[in-house]
Amino acid sequence: MHDNSSLLPSPEKYRVAQWATGNIGTRALRAVVEHPSLTLGAVYVHSDDKAGADAGDLCGLAATGITATRRIEDVVEAGIDCVLYMPRACDIDEVCWLLASGINVVTTRGEFHHPASMNPDVRARVEAACAIGDSSIHSTGSSPGFVTEALPLVLTSIQRRLDHLAVDEYADLSQRDSPGLLFDVMGFGGDPDTVAQHRIDHLRESFGPSLRLVADGLGLPLDDVVASGELAAAPRAITIAAGVIDEGTVAAQRVTVSGLRDGRELLRFRATWYCTTDVDWEVRDTGWHVTVDGDAPLDIDIRFPVPLERMASVSPAYTANRAVNAVASVCAAAPGIRTTVDLPQVVAAL
Repeated sequence: MHDNSSLLPSPEKYRVAQWATGNIGTRALRAVVEHPSLTLGAVYVHSDDKAGADAGDLCGLAATGITATRRIEDVVEAGIDCVLYMPRACDIDEVCWLLASGINVVTTRGEFHHPASMNPDVRARVEAACAIGDSSIHSTGSSPGFVTEALPLVLTSIQRRLDHLAVDEYADLSQRDSPGLLFDVMGFGGDPDTVAQHRIDHLRESFGPSLRLVADGLGLPLDDVVASGELAAAPRAITIAAGVIDEGTVAAQRVTVSGLRDGRELLRFRATWYCTTDVDWEVRDTGWHVTVDGDAPLDIDIRFPVPLERMASVSPAYTANRAVNAVASVCAAAPGIRTTVDLPQVVAAL
């Protein structure tokens, strides 16, 4: 009998720090506090209002005795095995400081999904920090991450020929009460001519590395990654939970990121995010539709069985939980930037 124990993360208890406590970070913090194999050792926050608060107060649990800090030195000195790094923007100086200090990093930031897609200078800095600290870093989440990497790799494990794999993501955002996210970040309610190229570029940068990672893992490296998109304007003023989308402004967006090989599309990710169903495209309920065209073809629908009014409170779990569940594997991994292909399958210790 073969011994597979070396492929599995150690059962030891890891000491974890939560970095940032936004929607995703707060859910991750709660998961760490409640996790049977993790111990909370520190919490880093960006707001003066949160500094000094007990971690339990920040995530709706009983007091933990761990208070939030704004000093990276407090995290480094807390005997941390792994930081769950979830800020709004990635600071490479911070990341390298943590890694060089011997602290592993699991992040929901998208900069580290595919090392070869990174800026060479940044990659070199991060790899050097990992070497100094004997540490590793891994990017994950629900999308990109689970649905663009982990799931495709599992589905292709029953193929011996792959002609095409497509992931379609649908999100009804009409009941998402997050004006900053919808209007300021995603461009809903904005000028279609101004928003279009920005969204296309953003999704190519966000999802292209995942497509390249999967293709490389399958031994079918891509020749190119291209993106295209279209926006739908509101036919009339539309009131959603986040506010009002004026007539003629962006009410829905559909962006396609295509991985090309030998002159044709091999892999595809398409996001259809909308605040109204009054568009000419196919619109499904929030969830994913995955198709595999190969010698073992598949057609899979994944629905989120959650009422729209509860989606904002539930959806952070899809991203935060995978990061929390990856801590043990990342702590056990060899030093460096570790991808979904490098790590063993993430298994939740419940």
